[in-house]
Amino acid sequence: MTIGLTEEHRDLRDTVRTFANRHITQDVVRKAVSAEQEMLPPFWQTLAGQGLLGLHLPEEAGGGGYGLLELAVVIEELGRAMAPGPFLPTTLAAAVLQRAGHQEHLARLADGTTIGAVGLGAGSLTLSRGDDGAATVSGESELVIGGHLADLFVLPAREGERTTWFVLPRASADTTDVAGHDLARRPSRVRLRNTAVPATAVLAVDQQLPLDLAAVLFAAEASGIADRAVAVSAEYARVREQFGRPIGQFQGVKHRCARMLALAEQARACAWDAARAGEPGAVQDPAEASLAAAVAGATSVEAAFTTTKDAIQVLGGIGFTWEHDAHLWLRRVQTLRLTLGPTARWRRRVARLTLDGARRHLGVELPPEAEEIRAGVRAELSSAAALESRERLVHLADHGYTAPHLPAPWGKGADAVTQLVIAQEIRTAGLTPVDMIIGGWVVPTIITHGNAAQQERFLAPTLRGDIVWCQLFSEPGAGSDLAALSTRAQKTDGGWRITGQKVWTSMARDAHWGILLARTDAAAPQHKGLSYFLLDMTAPGLDIRPLRQITGESEFNEIFLDDVFVPDDMLVAQPGDGWKLARTTLANERVALSHDSSLGSGGEALLDIAAAAPHEMDDERLTTLGGILCDAQSGGLLGLRTTLRSVSGQQPGAEASIAKLLGVEHQQQVWETAMDWQGSAALTGEGRRHDATWMFLNSRCLSIAGGTTEVQLNIIGERLLGLDRDPRPTPKRA
Repeated sequence: MTIGLTEEHRDLRDTVRTFANRHITQDVVRKAVSAEQEMLPPFWQTLAGQGLLGLHLPEEAGGGGYGLLELAVVIEELGRAMAPGPFLPTTLAAAVLQRAGHQEHLARLADGTTIGAVGLGAGSLTLSRGDDGAATVSGESELVIGGHLADLFVLPAREGERTTWFVLPRASADTTDVAGHDLARRPSRVRLRNTAVPATAVLAVDQQLPLDLAAVLFAAEASGIADRAVAVSAEYARVREQFGRPIGQFQGVKHRCARMLALAEQARACAWDAARAGEPGAVQDPAEASLAAAVAGATSVEAAFTTTKDAIQVLGGIGFTWEHDAHLWLRRVQTLRLTLGPTARWRRRVARLTLDGARRHLGVELPPEAEEIRAGVRAELSSAAALESRERLVHLADHGYTAPHLPAPWGKGADAVTQLVIAQEIRTAGLTPVDMIIGGWVVPTIITHGNAAQQERFLAPTLRGDIVWCQLFSEPGAGSDLAALSTRAQKTDGGWRITGQKVWTSMARDAHWGILLARTDAAAPQHKGLSYFLLDMTAPGLDIRPLRQITGESEFNEIFLDDVFVPDDMLVAQPGDGWKLARTTLANERVALSHDSSLGSGGEALLDIAAAAPHEMDDERLTTLGGILCDAQSGGLLGLRTTLRSVSGQQPGAEASIAKLLGVEHQQQVWETAMDWQGSAALTGEGRRHDATWMFLNSRCLSIAGGTTEVQLNIIGERLLGLDRDPRPTPKRA
């Protein structure tokens, strides 16, 4: 994994990782940790010679002419390697000076002959100006990361009600070097006594920008450390045995590792977005770039902090030893976290920026060939727009627009780029194809596994909206564990007789047809004895009973099947193929990009509540709001990264699996918070559908439906981290 998504970024990652494996060995790290005084690491000149210190600087300043995103890729890799030395402080100092238009020191920072460091807290530093405008600074800074080796300091000082940034050489200051919590990169304090600061050394930079740049680069390093913590923990959980089993097989450990991966991916997504938004000219509104940096500052470092703590827990006693690197990861992330400033403060900044109207606009830059595709799509859709509603739906379906990702003639065989172009053009034209809902699962299965007669009978009517489907998989004794279902299908002349019970079936009273899993071979292993049927929902022997949910509504149903006859031609594929069909995934999955707010409807609803009662938005509420908005933004970013992978022809990453886990918990927190803020006004009875109270109740199903959160954690642990599956229970003896 890496912050960057392009082939160039992956090549850069590989180059830096190769460098780190060769030069940043365990011995190098441990010598830096045990040294009485910090020294430049032995690989410094080689690292500088690679051009990595000036990667983000313009070529005329001696840099590589790239940007923050490329620098973030490098810093993530060096963070993963726990690189000692002042790479991060020096590149941060160069970034601040370059943004301030201060060119004097850039070339030497880029070639590694000058070491830079940035203090993020003014401490007692105060800048005053004489009648002639000359500036002097007095006081002592807060701790400056990398101060031991710095030749050049970029520091903040209080000037009245604002913060002013300035640069000065080490020779102009008194420095106090301290041992530091991070043993491989040590801090200092800078003390000044009426020190004159030349006008050219006072930086013309927005007072927030250095902090935002620090948030971006700190987030990148934290992402690398989190990734390392996850990898080492998962590897240990795979091989360490207790009670006769690998510890990763125990759900407590497996779920902890899965959540660690979720946090690491969240950290990476936010760091990635902050780096790409932070480039000059990347966004039109500076507040948007500052918001992206604040989300990273509030999310990535905190996520890595939790991940490194969890790593020690997974590693157990060995993780608590000095010899293991786990405490070095924890020390570094905690240093980043406390130096950057309280997470709560960054969350409040996210909340305030958003309440003031800042939004992060998430979009995809399509390749040039998209415009040629667009012209053809637009021409085809123009005729649909002239039709009446029902004719329009049929026209869109017959021309492949209900599900363009499907192969022709049912879809358009659209690749990722074409799917996005079609979605844009359909939205622009004000068209809405049929929403097949469950049919969206049925159609690909019939295309892949159905016979010609089934395809002829069901595909076109489903795509046109003439057939509505429901799904009959879950049973009272087989919810998430479909292999345990007990509904029986007995072979008879011309078909099958089905008896059993299904539950949690939405739309059963409205559906024309259903997809049904039933056991056709009781003697076969659980997964191999299932078959996949198409069920006429008007068939004799069906008893559909509504289930009232906690909202008071009855969207779900339980269904009793009493000797229901299903003809042979409604069996899809062969008897015993049901498990394979139920797990069918598309060769070309649908690619989508939300056009709604990047904060989702829940985030916007909370903002509406906050805007309606600004006097209630104290620091506690702002902190809560900021955290929720960060989760909303990171969910959108995970989805965007998945889409970008598809557009560039890459295989899916971990983002898609993580997005559901985090998204469900985010939605539940949104509506619980909305009720909290409304107080007793939310307790006056069930209001209109989709108000905060209804959404709070309804959101409880999100962590159950479609696979519980616990099952999702198992999937992440087993499929993404390679942890052992839970053992099947031993059959009871008679």
